[in-house]
Amino acid sequence: MSGPIRDYAWGSRSAIAELQGRPVPSPGPEAELWLGAHPAASATVERDAVPVSLAELLAAEPRRWLGDDVVGRFGARLPFLLKVLAAETPLSLQAHPNAEQARAGYAAEQARSETASAPATVRRNYVDPYHKPEMLVALSPFEALCGFRDPKVSADVLAAFEVADLDPVVAALRTGPAGLAAAVQQLLTWPAGDQAGLLAAVLTAEVTQDFAAPAALARRLADRYPGDPGVLVALLLNHVTLAPGEAIWMPAGNLHAYLHGAGVELMAASDNVLRGGLTPKPVDVPELLRVLRFEVLDDPVLTPVEVAPGVVTWPLPVDDFVLHVVRLDAATPRVELALPGPRVVWCRSGRIEARDGTGATVVEPGRAAFGAADDAPLTLAGVGEAFVASVGTATR
Repeated sequence: MSGPIRDYAWGSRSAIAELQGRPVPSPGPEAELWLGAHPAASATVERDAVPVSLAELLAAEPRRWLGDDVVGRFGARLPFLLKVLAAETPLSLQAHPNAEQARAGYAAEQARSETASAPATVRRNYVDPYHKPEMLVALSPFEALCGFRDPKVSADVLAAFEVADLDPVVAALRTGPAGLAAAVQQLLTWPAGDQAGLLAAVLTAEVTQDFAAPAALARRLADRYPGDPGVLVALLLNHVTLAPGEAIWMPAGNLHAYLHGAGVELMAASDNVLRGGLTPKPVDVPELLRVLRFEVLDDPVLTPVEVAPGVVTWPLPVDDFVLHVVRLDAATPRVELALPGPRVVWCRSGRIEARDGTGATVVEPGRAAFGAADDAPLTLAGVGEAFVASVGTATR
């Protein structure tokens, strides 16, 4: 299985190339390696030594490759997308819709496009009718903003800059979670002509050592996105640095931004993104505010659960996907996983044989394999580390 690499400007010129054993630096930025069947960038698989689009393969024979259960629950499509992500510079401040919002938003935009004289000019937030919850496991130290923290803590941070214009925002935050929506709306709808002055006042303020870290984050983001009010919204979020192997979970409506590092990301197979700043791309503030969940995320870091020797997973409240990380060594040279649905195996290190009822293949660092729906267990053998994406157990 070979996945396309997306060359977004924020990508690294070393992380993905190093994982795949290619020369470093790469010719240009490499942001995401996509390992799935999303129509925007489908992977290819070998069929009789010929590369074939995975999306086309699944569309031609969905029940053969996906199985009756997956087709019945999700339709004739692979419901998850596995990515290897490498952020050299910060990504946009963003959130993703839930299932109901995605269906309604896509239908409304489709209707506008069908009645427009120039459909291609219709601005799209919803490119498909699916939700996009996601998780990320760090491969390197990984810095991210994830979910709203205690608004009273955020109030103290903004108050520390002693900028009088921010007093109404601070007052809203002092009321706790009930004031989050008002605070975010005030910041994102700040009059365009006054945004640069507000940020200049914040960035030149002297703060005590207790608030040095958020002040440094604001300066860092503003250096890349001058005049962007998303810089101040970022200060309302949990700022975390994951150690390799740690994970974060981003449910629908969760405001977040990746800042730096490499990780494995698993999500529902959607490309719906509502941006709120820190980007040159279009920002739709009203729609973002409509989909955001204004609630506190006390601890965004997920706790893994060991399900067998050498195997961990993370229980999640969705059934589109589940991720297992398998670590094989002399003590545990072989693991069986009962994952009957379609599976993607990505090798992070070592040399690992993946076998199911249809045969076996060997995956090496940075490479992947696709396995069709199969009642036989997936067996991994060798030495190394592999990430296995599959469909979760039905909960609906």
